[in-house]
Amino acid sequence: MKTTRNSSARYLLLPLLAFASLFSAGQAQVVDSPENVEPPTIRKLIINFTGLSNVNEEVARANMSLREGELYDQIAIDRDIRTLYRTQLFEHIEVRLQPIGDEEVDLFFDIRPKFRIASISFDGNEKIRDRRLENELEIQANNILNERRVKEGGHTLKDYYLKRGYSQARVEYEIDRNPATGFGNVIYRIREGGKYKISKVKFTGNENVKSRKLRRNIKTKKRGFFSLFTGSGKFDADQFEDDLEKLKDVYMEEGHLDIDIDPSQVQFSYPSKRRMVIVIGVDEGKEYKVGSVNFEGNELYKDDILRLMLRVKPGDRYRPERLDEDLERIEDFYGQFGYMETRVRLTRVPNVTTGNIDIEYEIYESEKYQVESIEIEGNTKTKSTVVIRELALGPGSTFDSVRMDASRMRLENTRYFEDVNVTPQVNQIPGRRDLKITFREGRTGNFSFGAGFSSLEKGTFFVELTQSNFDIFNWRGAFQGDGQKFRLRAQIGSLSSQIVLAFEEPWLFEKRLAFGFNLFDTSNSYSRLYEVGQTGFDVYIRKRLIELIEARLSYSLVSYGYSGFSSELDQSQRELFDQSNGEISKVNLLLLRDRRDRIINTFSGSRYELDLTTAGGPLGGVFQYNKIESRNLFHLPLSTWHSQTIAFLLRAGVVKESGDSTFVPFEERFYLGGPNTLRGFEFRDVSPKESGFIPLDPNLRGTSPLERRPYEVGGKTYGLFSAEYTIGFTDGFHGAIFYDGGFVNKAAGDFSLDREQATALYGGQGVTLGYNNSGWNDNFGVGIRISVMGTPLRLDYAIPITTSGTPDIGGNDNGAQFNFTFGGRL
Repeated sequence: MKTTRNSSARYLLLPLLAFASLFSAGQAQVVDSPENVEPPTIRKLIINFTGLSNVNEEVARANMSLREGELYDQIAIDRDIRTLYRTQLFEHIEVRLQPIGDEEVDLFFDIRPKFRIASISFDGNEKIRDRRLENELEIQANNILNERRVKEGGHTLKDYYLKRGYSQARVEYEIDRNPATGFGNVIYRIREGGKYKISKVKFTGNENVKSRKLRRNIKTKKRGFFSLFTGSGKFDADQFEDDLEKLKDVYMEEGHLDIDIDPSQVQFSYPSKRRMVIVIGVDEGKEYKVGSVNFEGNELYKDDILRLMLRVKPGDRYRPERLDEDLERIEDFYGQFGYMETRVRLTRVPNVTTGNIDIEYEIYESEKYQVESIEIEGNTKTKSTVVIRELALGPGSTFDSVRMDASRMRLENTRYFEDVNVTPQVNQIPGRRDLKITFREGRTGNFSFGAGFSSLEKGTFFVELTQSNFDIFNWRGAFQGDGQKFRLRAQIGSLSSQIVLAFEEPWLFEKRLAFGFNLFDTSNSYSRLYEVGQTGFDVYIRKRLIELIEARLSYSLVSYGYSGFSSELDQSQRELFDQSNGEISKVNLLLLRDRRDRIINTFSGSRYELDLTTAGGPLGGVFQYNKIESRNLFHLPLSTWHSQTIAFLLRAGVVKESGDSTFVPFEERFYLGGPNTLRGFEFRDVSPKESGFIPLDPNLRGTSPLERRPYEVGGKTYGLFSAEYTIGFTDGFHGAIFYDGGFVNKAAGDFSLDREQATALYGGQGVTLGYNNSGWNDNFGVGIRISVMGTPLRLDYAIPITTSGTPDIGGNDNGAQFNFTFGGRL
């Protein structure tokens, strides 16, 4: 009897399942069966392809979990349907059931596949090959035929043609479907048109705004000298449409609120086969001005005080952007006195009588707030004190919104943190707000190794370990978290080697006073005559004084050693270099003022350095001298278009023996020439020179065994001037045109620009011994600046103008010089 009941229930269930399957269009419906009914067994799983036959049955079965002989499972059916759809091979899936006897069913999957791409072809492309166009497309043969993606491919091809200068290019597509095979052929029909370069962009109707200003604010520009680098001079329809909107914005900021630039009225003409002229007609409309400016709701501050915050005054041109800036300026004014929730609403009222626009600022003043407490969130490895000491606000201070923003900038400038937010938080205390600091800690440690090169040194290999958030006592936390600086670098090259260990505590005794030291051991053989090594240390303190002036006071102890002398030097000359061997004990004061907008690719600003050094005397050491050097850099911005700027570099210095000393070590003297000074001359080749022997009579040169070139000994006075114009082609690529000039003289305080040659008589013949004064030497050149991992790579080609002659007469003219090096010049 029990068996009979189960059998009857099964027979009742099967019609219900069959009925449910009739309504499954793409996904079978789930039918709950009683817990005491065992589901039927799948006798056969049959796959029928309808419409197209471009997919094998094995592909469908490979994406299904159901198998013949298993129990019927509606959940598994639903899962297989979803899996088949995810293959994107099928357009429609329907499941049917057919009961077979009492305990079995046949399961039918009726599947309609999608069309697939049989081929992609191009018609009308005469200038660009098929293979090049195929590489631009994301679709290819045997992909699913998705018309949306085919259409996107047409847009991609059109953009490609536009970038290549085919401003009239048009691309359309056709799809030829074959239902018998399930495949379709995609044909792109291309009308290339001519390849035009923009020769002129003209404006008509612009009486109040100069054409030059309009051109400067759009990206559609004529073909020019720098187009090879910038890509300008090509017509891009989408970009041109954006430019027309930008022109409207320019006019709006000039008070022309009714500006009209009709795209249909833009004229295109083609004066020659490859030239295009664009004429943009402008209907400026009326120029609106600001009428009266009034304030409402301000009880804390009078109108006269608030007017001082405004840049836009009555009678000025109506400039929407500047008015918005004035609104923010009023809110900041309230905010810096603790009224941080004060809000200002700007209302513009057209004045029919005067024709101007009256401005009304509605001020909703808040109560004054003070900082209750500081909450820090996100510092998993950095100590809270490192964060707090950077803040311009503290508990009990007035909640100054300006200082709050300055705190955020200070935290960002440490480069310890990313995504910094400084916000006020509501608490239960009247007149009080909490200050919440949230951030994400950035990567501050770095281990790097690699190879480098420059025109001065052909190859170097280095290993460096740095940590900008170092903690010397936190060994459990991998020495991180206290904001200290650590650097260890070892480098070996074809002409030099060095090892440097550096440490800095930027907040000594929790005061804004930095303390640090450097240990170093270096050697180089940049001179053809000798190798010089330096071993020593310096210890310093650094503090910001007034405004942006920073002072650095240091003590250094350095030991110099000369070795590896060239065979060109006789014993007496070697003894001269031996005089520079020994220890230098010195104190240095560096005053620095840096107001550059950015360190790399500077657009505007200046940097001034004054470097004072005294060595020997009560400090000990072998040598005694005083040294002063000034290094100044000023960037004059010319145009925001491609970041055009001109930089002026001016450097000068004097070094002089003091006390009983009569000798300044060679490495403490001045030299010019090389990638960072006079780029048209070899390294250190602009300098006083000694110990040469070159006959003044050209006919006698090469006849004496005593003949030799003089070598550089450095000078005690120098001056350097440089002017460099740069233009940015992209963010990381700039071009430069430059001029360098300078001199190095033997005597301290001698700023003469005249060249002074040292001569003597030998055997009745005049000979050149060298130069006491280098005289004025200069060069001009061109270069490029490439940003490589945040560091500028400078490549310069410089040609000397004024020199001391060719090397065969002891001069410094070795022809044009190609320099490449990393970093800046100051």
